Amino acid sequence: MSPLPKRALLAITSYHGPFYPNGDNTGLYYTEALHPYTVLTAAGFQVDLASETGEYGIDPHSVTKTALTDADALVYNDKQNDFNQKLAQIKKASDLDPTAYGLFFASAGHATLFDYPKAKGLISIAESVWARGGIVSAVCHGPAILPHIKDQATGKSIINGRTVTGFTDKGEVELNLMDKIKELGLVPITQGAVQAGATYKEPEGAFDVFTVVDGRLVTGANPPSAHATAVKAVEAFDKL
Repeated sequence: MSPLPKRALLAITSYHGPFYPNGDNTGLYYTEALHPYTVLTAAGFQVDLASETGEYGIDPHSVTKTALTDADALVYNDKQNDFNQKLAQIKKASDLDPTAYGLFFASAGHATLFDYPKAKGLISIAESVWARGGIVSAVCHGPAILPHIKDQATGKSIINGRTVTGFTDKGEVELNLMDKIKELGLVPITQGAVQAGATYKEPEGAFDVFTVVDGRLVTGANPPSAHATAVKAVEAFDKL
């Protein structure tokens, strides 16, 4: 059994602003936080939700009828649900004690490309978890934070020399968003990973369930992988 606290920090993007070509805002991809929260709490973790600023907004594209299963929709529409209550009372990362956590999980949404690379509070928590031998995990665009999480022993990113996954360039093209990403000067997940010295692996299909476990680093490729990524993160924690 791990000597680390069985408490997880579920990172949420604080960016909720224009992104999509039609002018829609981006923000938190709802199920990429809901599904990990459900897995972690079922596994006995205490889970805190935090963003860099203590604010958040939901990406409207993530809560459409096509994006949510019937079960997801029931949760989304129940404002008294425990997850929604936690989200409504989201914490500010810099107000938290990094040593309280044994697992860090970065949820996603395209919004993470805007704020995660400079989210010093969230990065500090992840660095503490890593330095104490804990699990760092991320799904879809959540890996935007990984190049910036430093290993205190090496001074390099924790993904340097490791294998990761995350949302694919092919997926960005399928969604007609790659041009927008380039126009805004944002760094795609694939590029950020390679620049940080990681080996990037991707699923055959952009939305196939796909995870990569490299020791204490656990990553997932897309929204359908959020549940499986959290399951793998719990399994990795249990092996500590």
